[in-house]
Amino acid sequence: MEARNKKVEDWFALIKQGQVVLPRFQRHEAWRHNQVVGLLENILRDPPLPIGALLTLEVGDEELFFSRPIVGAPKPQSKPSLHLLDGQQRMTALWRGLTGDYRRDGLDVLVSLTAQEADEESDSTDGGVDAPRVEALKRWDRKGVLQPAWANDPIEMLQRGYIPATVLCPGYLGEEALAAWKKTIQAAELLTFDLVERLGILRQRVAKYDIPFLSLNSKTGRGTALDVFIKMNTSATPLKDFDIVVAQLESATGDSLHDMVEVLVGSVPAARDYGRIEDTILSVAALLMDRPPLKKTYLDTAYGSEFASVWSRLEHGFKHGIQFLRSEAILNEQCLPTEVAVYLVCALWADVPEHNFDDGGNARSLIRKALWRASYTSRYGKTSATRAYADYRILRDMLTGKAEGACELFDETYYPLPAKEELMLAGWPGRKDRLPRAMLATSLRRGGLDFADGASITPDNFHSREFHHLYPVGILGGDRADERVNRALNCALITWTTNRKVGAQTPSTYVSKRAEKASLGEEVVRQRLESHLIPYGALIADDYDAFLAARADRIHADMLKLCEGSSPQ
Repeated sequence: MEARNKKVEDWFALIKQGQVVLPRFQRHEAWRHNQVVGLLENILRDPPLPIGALLTLEVGDEELFFSRPIVGAPKPQSKPSLHLLDGQQRMTALWRGLTGDYRRDGLDVLVSLTAQEADEESDSTDGGVDAPRVEALKRWDRKGVLQPAWANDPIEMLQRGYIPATVLCPGYLGEEALAAWKKTIQAAELLTFDLVERLGILRQRVAKYDIPFLSLNSKTGRGTALDVFIKMNTSATPLKDFDIVVAQLESATGDSLHDMVEVLVGSVPAARDYGRIEDTILSVAALLMDRPPLKKTYLDTAYGSEFASVWSRLEHGFKHGIQFLRSEAILNEQCLPTEVAVYLVCALWADVPEHNFDDGGNARSLIRKALWRASYTSRYGKTSATRAYADYRILRDMLTGKAEGACELFDETYYPLPAKEELMLAGWPGRKDRLPRAMLATSLRRGGLDFADGASITPDNFHSREFHHLYPVGILGGDRADERVNRALNCALITWTTNRKVGAQTPSTYVSKRAEKASLGEEVVRQRLESHLIPYGALIADDYDAFLAARADRIHADMLKLCEGSSPQ
């Protein structure tokens, strides 16, 4: 390994020529706008501040890894000379910020011509610092005009004390941008000697800024390069577990996990509705390899090597697992009681045969029982990964008739189902809380018809619904922070238009008005309410405590059936 330096202008020349590229396994762009700003300010400052060393791998006769260009950079027309193993975020921010490529994301990078004011409370005695301020300006379209409109006019921008960062870009890209900018400013008779001199100084600071890098020579093996990459990227700014597995898989098989995920999402788009699909994939794959879904598992190089061997089962599991979750009215992450439910269900479905599967409904019944007990008990409150692994192994064997021993998830001594009294105290399902969300999903299994239009709840119309207080806050005399008001049993998902029309009315009043206005009649209104497990008589009696008890009875009865694997009718 050799330590060297290159100036920004040299790095940009190589990137422009397609000589510096990224290994395909590198994670995608992840920096926030404030990090981009901080990077550029460190470079523009006099004296400058360091931005850290890069790590490169020299390319020999053949590339060790599949590669891709830095975001916004030209595609290579020939074999590159360097793979950038560490420093992707910094070089991407620098390239996109100075070439204006962030405009595609609705962002312009501007540089102040004056130094930032010194902090009066600072203990720094460095009075000779010249530190231009950088601003990431968000842009948006209004009737075909980018806003704020002043940023479209170089003259008005200059009058506010800013120049576009593109005029500081090294090489001919910056020279072209500077020439166009100067022409506009000169036409307005604003191009002064001092301004030209200041621009020259800032351009030199950027072009001549030294970026140190460590270089692995072309004789470095694939495994060694990957090992160095992982170790360097699990220290200061750690890679996510998924990013490490991406690198391991590509090194072992040449397959791109990013591409595999896109294919999976293409066939099962709803998989993205249940949280970070990347995390779910890692967990399901671990279970299918007969390993616990833990970081220790993901960092094991054998995990990446074995990943491709379980991929077809994983795809099958996602296809049927996500379908199953939807059929059980767990429609997305907002009504998901526990993340374990997703990866456990998908892993269990992975080995249920595609054709003529589910002998007598046994598989569906067993997985339903596991799903709802995971949702209603505290089994996965702590050490969820290791417990899910232990339960998966037993459940998998139960599905194939090879089980020896009992599944702890089904042990009612240690993991009892909640009593009706506990259901009555459960909080608001809009919060990320297991029991209220389990109750919400249970209440939707019978259709969740809207009070006004009678439409069943679906994944497609879920986001047009709102969490509605059946007994409005104003009627109960509390406020929206009152725990007594915000009970899961006092909640139903209805459209926002229906929710607004209810207002601060007693249930008997708004239910009666709804029936009369739509000429529905009592029976239709009753049916729509019952589809949420809302007892009609108890609701319109205008007795809140009695209503909570009556609805708790309904939810509890369905809960018991679901947790035995039955489908309540």
